[in-house]
Amino acid sequence: MSNLKLPAAMYPAFQPDAAFAVGLNADNPFVETVPAASAIPASMEDATAAEERPARIASTTPVIVPLGVRHNRHFIEANTKPVDIAHLRADCVVPVFSKDNEVTVSHQSFIETVLGAAHRMFPQEVIDAPDIVVSHIIKGRIPEAIHKPVNQLLETDKTIYYERMAFCFEIPTVYEDVAGNRLNLSIGGVRAYNHENLYSKKTVEKFKVFIGFKNLVCCNLCVSTDGFKSELRVMGVQDLFDATLRLFQEYDAERHVKRMAAMEEQCLTEHQFAQLIGKTRLYQYLPTVEKRRLPAMEFTDCHINAVAKAYYTDENFSRGDNPEIDLWRVYNLFTGANKSSYIDTFLDRSLNATELITGIGRAIEGDAEYRWFVE
Repeated sequence: MSNLKLPAAMYPAFQPDAAFAVGLNADNPFVETVPAASAIPASMEDATAAEERPARIASTTPVIVPLGVRHNRHFIEANTKPVDIAHLRADCVVPVFSKDNEVTVSHQSFIETVLGAAHRMFPQEVIDAPDIVVSHIIKGRIPEAIHKPVNQLLETDKTIYYERMAFCFEIPTVYEDVAGNRLNLSIGGVRAYNHENLYSKKTVEKFKVFIGFKNLVCCNLCVSTDGFKSELRVMGVQDLFDATLRLFQEYDAERHVKRMAAMEEQCLTEHQFAQLIGKTRLYQYLPTVEKRRLPAMEFTDCHINAVAKAYYTDENFSRGDNPEIDLWRVYNLFTGANKSSYIDTFLDRSLNATELITGIGRAIEGDAEYRWFVE
């Protein structure tokens, strides 16, 4: 798997300045700057061609796609609005901790910091611009407009920020193939201000960060345990950068791909799949004592209904004419259904899909932990 050789060396500490910490540093290399001429593709056709070249061509000049260029590959679909980083920087205020007026790490600073860690970890690879989605807009007014009627408000009188934000970007020169599906190495994160106590003094802030793969057939994200931190607790962007870089260094991409490839070798009969659908719906209503004896299953009825429908109708992963279905397709039915989740639960469910399907694979081999879901 030559495309999956990840650098393991430690790198010098990241040194942002105070302006970068709130995403306002015009000199930041990840904020609408023009790269060196040798790093700019002559055309979009050239940039596309660069994506198709495998990472093992050592002589290829690294290309960094500017932030103004994004692929229309949304990794999450429902309940969100796509935006670009320029909108976050120019049009959104940054929340503060109310008791001491200390600024939080802004959404744009979060994105820039993770991008910085990715460039440090993968200096020779193509790194695409991030796909950014937001939800739960919080509206306000400037002090001068407090007493204005709504119909007299000007755009300059209004303030906004988004309670929840998620982003994902691909590294298309690090990839593998599973069951004929190209998987690009992908990195991203989630920030949800509803998980912070903004009415207190400044304290640790919480972020979700992942490194995994995106299935280009359907844009489903594949997340593993060692590639996901569900709660990075940091005091600022320096801590965030260091923790993100450690996550990248600890992630075993080759093992992750092998686990996904193994799913293709195991199948569920129609009866077993029906048992899985039924048991996952029953799981949510189990008595607490019984539920504690079982592994976690975080998908709701709406998700399970989507999985059941896709079993017959999904363009890429339905059962087809064969009533049996391999676990790779089942896994993608679950990760596809997950794209309707809210931002703040999306990555946790992505990991849960991986754990659930690999557990069912062990249950087929006789392991007892997940046997309840298919017996």
